[in-house]
Amino acid sequence: MGIIEVDMFLKDVDDPQHPVAESFRELLTEVAEQYSCNLESFEVKRGIVSFSFDSDELMADIIQILHVDD
Repeated sequence: MGIIEVDMFLKDVDDPQHPVAESFRELLTEVAEQYSCNLESFEVKRGIVSFSFDSDELMADIIQILHVDD
């Protein structure tokens, strides 16, 4: 399974424990619960968020949403 990377935050958000990043992690965890799966990875470096779930369906849905917003 792949990892989704999104340039989401200002570059000073450089740690998964940053309050802004932590709020986003909580949101991703809630989405995972709705899909009955788990958030497998979550990293934040210089405003870029990398994450993955153990659900192909959820990963595909997120990729679809990201492509629609382009």
